[in-house]
Amino acid sequence: MEVKYLTRPTEIAQSIMRGILKKGDVAVDATMGNGQDTLFLAKMVKSEGKIFAFDIQDLAVANTKKLLEKNHIYDDVHIIQDSHENIDRYVSDEIAGVMFNLGYLPKGDHQIITKAETTLVALKKSLKLLKRNGIITMVIYYGHLGGETEKEKIIEYVEKLDPNLFHVLKIDYINQTQEPPIIIGIVKK
Repeated sequence: MEVKYLTRPTEIAQSIMRGILKKGDVAVDATMGNGQDTLFLAKMVKSEGKIFAFDIQDLAVANTKKLLEKNHIYDDVHIIQDSHENIDRYVSDEIAGVMFNLGYLPKGDHQIITKAETTLVALKKSLKLLKRNGIITMVIYYGHLGGETEKEKIIEYVEKLDPNLFHVLKIDYINQTQEPPIIIGIVKK
């Protein structure tokens, strides 16, 4: 039996988020991809909550809509085909949780990647929208061209967040090779 909790970084991020989110909360999937985190968030906040899911790719939007329909989730999720850097154009509510999976869309165009510049803008705006005791998780995949730069800039930024305002956690796979993902958790005090 595979222990998913330790081997799948998205499972770790979801486990962290599970301890924070509750029915009726507002949450954001900043990089909807194939919709797994969007579905997870929708199940956590139920129909009383709101989910905003962002991606720039047609394939991501189509895959997410298909997954939500398969799971009979229709009206609870706002699918937004736009960059996560524009989060504040769509979300004005205080957010309980935000999930980022940085890199590229699995089974998609690997030339379309998240970039440090837009991710940092999205992160900064998310931190402002985050409610007290809210959390942001970031799974950073960086084994592709441009990924190392994004990882370095994100880590440099979060390491400097005011410790009086935020708790920041970094989880590494310390015995793995070939750029294993890094998980960041940020809780607003």
